[in-house]
Amino acid sequence: MAAHDDVTGIPQPTKGIFRRKPIHDESGGHPFERTIGLWQLTAIGLGAIIGAGIFALAGPVAKHDAGPAVSLSFIIAGIASACAALSYAEFGGLIPRAGSAYTYGYAVLGESVGWFIGWDLLLEYTAIVAVVAIGVSQYVDFFVESFGVNLPTWMLGAPGTGGGHRVDLFAVILCLGVAWLLNRGIKTSARVETYLVFVKIAIVVAVIVVGAFFIKGENLNPYMPYGFGGVATGAATVFFAVFGYDAMSTAAEETKDAERNLPKAILLSLSIAMVLYVLTATVLTGMQHYTQLSDTAAFAYVFQAVNLPVFAQIVAVGAIVGIITVLFSFSLGASRVWFAISRDGLLPGWFAKTNARHSPHRPVWIVGIVSAAIAGFVPIGDAAKLTNIGILLAFIVVSAAVIILRYRSPHLPRTFRTPWMPVTPLLGIAFSIWLVTELDILTWLRFLSWFVLGVLVYALYGYRHAKLGHGEVVHTDDA
Repeated sequence: MAAHDDVTGIPQPTKGIFRRKPIHDESGGHPFERTIGLWQLTAIGLGAIIGAGIFALAGPVAKHDAGPAVSLSFIIAGIASACAALSYAEFGGLIPRAGSAYTYGYAVLGESVGWFIGWDLLLEYTAIVAVVAIGVSQYVDFFVESFGVNLPTWMLGAPGTGGGHRVDLFAVILCLGVAWLLNRGIKTSARVETYLVFVKIAIVVAVIVVGAFFIKGENLNPYMPYGFGGVATGAATVFFAVFGYDAMSTAAEETKDAERNLPKAILLSLSIAMVLYVLTATVLTGMQHYTQLSDTAAFAYVFQAVNLPVFAQIVAVGAIVGIITVLFSFSLGASRVWFAISRDGLLPGWFAKTNARHSPHRPVWIVGIVSAAIAGFVPIGDAAKLTNIGILLAFIVVSAAVIILRYRSPHLPRTFRTPWMPVTPLLGIAFSIWLVTELDILTWLRFLSWFVLGVLVYALYGYRHAKLGHGEVVHTDDA
C-alpha cells in the first residue's frame, strides 16, 4: 500500500525500510518559535565553521601533515565542502524542517537511510562539541599561564595527553555551560552567539593584519615538505573546520522566512569562513617555521615568539570566545537532530518534548553530558577524526539526494537551485569519498561500532515505532 505526496504526486511507500516521508509534512506541528533572522542565522553558521579549525587544528596539521601547504589543505577541504553546501542550500529552501541531512535523507532516499544519517550525526555533532571544548581548554591554559599562574596538571587534559593529566576540567565545564545556555531558549542564546561571533571575527581579522607584518619568506619553504599525500591527509583532518552550515540548517523551524534565509546563510557563512581560513593559515606558517609550531594554542604561542605577549593574550581570548560559538552551534545541531528523529517516532517521543522556553531540553542535556565525558577523557586527535567520517558520509547522502530529487520531482518550488547539476553534487560525492579514504582504520572501526549499534536500535525499536509506518504522517499541499 502507498500514500501520495500531495505536492509531488509521487507514490510514497508506507511499508519497508525505504518508505519515505512527504516533502511537506506537518506531523508534530511547530513547537519552536521562529525568531532567527538572516544575520543571526549566518552568525550561527560562522559560529560553527570558524573556531577550532583555526585555533586548535591549523598548527598541528601544518607541523605533522602538510607544512606551509596547510593553506592548500584548507582550500581542498573548502572546495569539497562547497559542493555539498550548494546541495544543502537547495534542500534548506525546499525542506525547511529541523533535522538537516536526516530529514533530507528520509524524504528522498527512505527511512533507513535517513535513520542512519541521523544516528551518525548524533555521534558526530556530540564529538565535535567535545573536540572544540578541548580546543578552548588549550587556550584557557595558555591565558592563565601568561599571567604566571600554574594550574594543577591533573585538570589540564585527558589521560595520555601529558604527564599527570587526569581530566580536561575546563572542557567539561564548557560543555555543560553551553547546554545550560541552550535551554534558556533560542532567542536568548542566538543573541549571545551573534555578539560572540562578531568579537571572534574581529580578532581573526586582527590576527591576519598584525601577523602579516611578521611573515618571512623562508618560513614558507619548502612549501609542501610532506608531498601532496600530506596535503591530502591534512585536508581530511581540517575538513572538520569547513563544515558547520549543516548544523545551522537544523534550526530551520526556528528561522524566519526559512525557505529564503537558509540558502543565503549557508553560502554567506562558508564564503566568509574560507577567506579567513586561507589567510590565517598563511600568516601562521609565514610567521614561524612549521617544524617549530606548537601542537596546542599555536596562534597564541606564535605571537609570543615574535615578542607580542599582550597580543598573544588577546588571541587567546579570541580563541576562547570563538570556539565557544562552535560549541553552541553543534550542541544546537545535535539536539535538533535528536528532536526530529524522536518526533518521527524512530526514538522515544519523550525526547521530543520542549520546555517552557521552547527548547528540547532532554536531548540538550544528554548531548551536554556525553560531550563533557568525551572532552574530559579522550585526546583531541582521536575525537576530531571520528567527527569527520560521519559528516563526510552525510555529505555523500545529501549530494546524492539532491540529484535524485531534482530528476524525480523537477517542478517542486525551490528557492535555490544547485548550479551545474549534476556535476556539482557529483564532485561533492567524489571529494567526500576521497577524504574518507584518507582516514585511518581505527577511526573506521570506531564508526562501524556505532553503526552496528544503530542497526540494533532501528531493528528493535525505530522501524516498529516510526509514525510513518502507523499512518501518523500528515501530507499537505502547502508549498
